[in-house]
Amino acid sequence: VQLQASGGGLVQPGGSLRLSCAASGFTLDDYAIGWFRQAPGKEREGVSWLSSGDGSIYYADSVKGRFTISRGNAKNTVYLQMNSLKPEDTAVYYCAAQSTQVPPTNGGRYGYWGKGTLVTVSS
Repeated sequence: VQLQASGGGLVQPGGSLRLSCAASGFTLDDYAIGWFRQAPGKEREGVSWLSSGDGSIYYADSVKGRFTISRGNAKNTVYLQMNSLKPEDTAVYYCAAQSTQVPPTNGGRYGYWGKGTLVTVSS
């Protein structure tokens, strides 16, 4: 059972990136998903969450209106589209999965984590 986040990179302020979270060994559709990030010297924070049942979506206030979480047509992929990026969005981004319908906002309640992908927003 593995999760892998990818798609990070260096982007200028105002730019966009799309992160992918790919799963192997289990069906991601059956799991609630969370995207989290951790900036240097800061605590991990939740960014966006997606339920496994009705597809309910949640965003942190800091990214609302700029980020979009979605499940891919390929069943085992979840995306995080990030637009209007700001320098304060710079962080290592992680995806996490938990076998529950409603996604926990607390990262400690996720059983599966992928290796992170670094997003750097800088001019």
